[in-house]
Amino acid sequence: MKRKTVAVVDYGSGNLRSVSQAVRHVAHAEDVDVLVTSDAQAVLDADRVVLPGQGHMGDCMRELAASGLLDAVLHAAANKPLFGVCVGMQMLLDRSEEGPTDGLGLIPGEVVRFQLDGRLQADGSRYKVPQMGWNPVFHALGRGAPHRLWAGIGDGAYFYFVHSFYARPSDTAHSVGEADYGGRFAAAIARDNIFATQFHPEKSADQGLALYRNFLSWNP
Repeated sequence: MKRKTVAVVDYGSGNLRSVSQAVRHVAHAEDVDVLVTSDAQAVLDADRVVLPGQGHMGDCMRELAASGLLDAVLHAAANKPLFGVCVGMQMLLDRSEEGPTDGLGLIPGEVVRFQLDGRLQADGSRYKVPQMGWNPVFHALGRGAPHRLWAGIGDGAYFYFVHSFYARPSDTAHSVGEADYGGRFAAAIARDNIFATQFHPEKSADQGLALYRNFLSWNP
């Protein structure tokens, strides 16, 4: 029987080492091969795809197009489970204020910058942008059952964030996890076979590994 594969897309602008190590850590027990690849055919052939991203969204979009991997990523988004991470999540939406930059248009909405100048947190300290650190993520949201990728992960579990911009999907049904930093924002978004997080599961200890593990067995 052919072993299942997960392709971590290497288009020159992602946190590849820590993402791939985390996915490999959970994939070993699931008997799944993980490859970091810049080959479009490998992405097309993979059973699942992880799209990481870090830095400026405009740079990420340009590098994805220049890498020759854009069509393979769009094919994956239409046909197989895809997990976007950080800027890889932001790229899924229509556009971003950062640049401004057009996104992939796979989930309707926009990416906006935190506007927190002069605002104080409950402890009297100023909000800092980027947000860097641990933040609880709430996934029930009062809109029915949580997304299946939250299985075994407590509502309000802490995940690690580093970001100045956040996703604002047009349809709130696509927001499947929310955090608060000067106001509620979408920390996880999903549609059909796509799931993506603003936080870094690979830097979020056991709960982040559990999320990747759930992704490996997810059949949308």
